[in-house]
Amino acid sequence: MDEAIPTRPLRTGSRIPTIGLGTFGSDRYSPDDVAAAVRGGLEAGYRLVDCASVYGNEAEVGAAIAASGVPRDDLFVMSKVWNDAHAPSDAVASVHRSLEDLRVEHLDAVFVHWPFPNHHPPHASVADRDRTARPYDHAAYLALWRALEGLVDEGIVRHLGTSNTTIPKLQRLLDDARVLPSLNEMELHPTFQQPALFDYCLTHAIQPVGYSPLGSPSRPDRDREDDDPVDVDDPVVRRIARAHGVHPVVVCLKWAVARGQIPIPFSVKPEQYRANLAGALTDPLSDDELRAMAEVDRGSRLIKGQVFLWQDAASWHDLWDEDGTIAGGRG
Repeated sequence: MDEAIPTRPLRTGSRIPTIGLGTFGSDRYSPDDVAAAVRGGLEAGYRLVDCASVYGNEAEVGAAIAASGVPRDDLFVMSKVWNDAHAPSDAVASVHRSLEDLRVEHLDAVFVHWPFPNHHPPHASVADRDRTARPYDHAAYLALWRALEGLVDEGIVRHLGTSNTTIPKLQRLLDDARVLPSLNEMELHPTFQQPALFDYCLTHAIQPVGYSPLGSPSRPDRDREDDDPVDVDDPVVRRIARAHGVHPVVVCLKWAVARGQIPIPFSVKPEQYRANLAGALTDPLSDDELRAMAEVDRGSRLIKGQVFLWQDAASWHDLWDEDGTIAGGRG
């Protein structure tokens, strides 16, 4: 691993860069736009690329990675199994497609994108629910996980990860998995810090990866509510930004790196992804500023997941096991 960017250790002893490039741009940008950002980001110094089959751009991103000239051993490349590939054979096939599209012989991490096999068409509205959607089924999830463990045994996947999961679901997986999760990808930004899940991950040697680290200003309309906070407008974030002479976006990333999660911001604009990288890794926040940032938390989930609800679910809150039990499922 190229040490130009600081890294964090994983449970295997391997190391992962402290900041990465997201590639979720399919709602607003073409695959070529995303690939150009990846190529430019790698030239700027990024070494972690977070991908997913459902984004519809892995072939283009793979071409950009290949064209960058960065040695494979210096990169940490991650992908995800989408909800329509939870059957064990489908999950294996999905990983092989990602390997082919990304033009790599192994993936440093593979995540289960959501813990349910519920999916939706592109640009879905809240009304476009999967008619076959169901709540969490631990036996089915474990069968999928076993298939991915086999890919770790083969050496074509180095680490496994969970995503959009909860403490009750992680507890079940940690009890039953042979290959334990090394990473958990979760929504993390100043107004949604998820301290209980974050601390649970660290306690169990699971590295948090924070998506939407800037508060997801480009999230789909289906996930928007009128009272959603805007992280970069928070008075504390703006005060700290003025003190450091940077944009509030950079404060969100400085905080993420200092706290211990791995942010994966996405931008197609070279001046932005370069500023994100430089800002996140220099001029760190003081202890007083970090304490102030902890008070910014509003518990405000922005990626609510309404399109993944099953028929009898009461609301999107059922997806997140907020009372400490697995809602509606065979947990």
